[in-house]
Amino acid sequence: MYELNLEDEVLKYLPLVERVANRISIKNTEYEYGDLYNIGVIGLMDALRKFDATKKVPFESYASIRIKGAIIDEIRKHAKISRYKMTAINRFYHAKQELEQELKREATEKELCAKMKITARQLSEVYENIHFLASVSLEDTLFSHEDGGMALTDILPDNHTVSGEEKLLRNERRQALIASIKRLPEREQLILSLYYKDEATLKEIAQILDISIARVSQIHGKVISKLKGLIKEELK
Repeated sequence: MYELNLEDEVLKYLPLVERVANRISIKNTEYEYGDLYNIGVIGLMDALRKFDATKKVPFESYASIRIKGAIIDEIRKHAKISRYKMTAINRFYHAKQELEQELKREATEKELCAKMKITARQLSEVYENIHFLASVSLEDTLFSHEDGGMALTDILPDNHTVSGEEKLLRNERRQALIASIKRLPEREQLILSLYYKDEATLKEIAQILDISIARVSQIHGKVISKLKGLIKEELK
């Protein structure tokens, strides 16, 4: 009887698995969407078995964490952000910073391409890679300054006990993040709100903004890169 009830519950929450899987970029991994979906179902079953209703946490919230955790755990066993891609991202940040210090304003995409001697398509790929990093770990994408190749294990959050000093640092970062988001144009704030607060998929955001899914990915990466610069200013 328990297995029958479990099967019913799994079927009930399959749309949640689909939603979580759709929010994880797979372009930079060895996995197809179907692989991530199947792994997510395993995470859902684990959540159903371990959920404790006495904790007064909504099951959907708990299950989402377990599903995403199962998918990310599987991806990080194999996936890497290549040294070439990380070098391109770091070149982008360096060029952006130099241009904006020189121009005293936000650099345009055309100016960035000229500075880096790359095409518009190559710049779009940089934004897509930034989007991928942020979709796995927003915090580490915004606050990391490391160079070189980066495995997904390097950008996943650390779940060990947090010290008092680390709590202060996180609070400082949180305040800087809030202040920086307020400095963004309304459309960019909307994209962040839809993606992180409402947990909308790229497809849903694309429909709302009437643009392609690929364009949403690029815009999100662009917004994250801008946010990183604003946060750096705030923390100074």
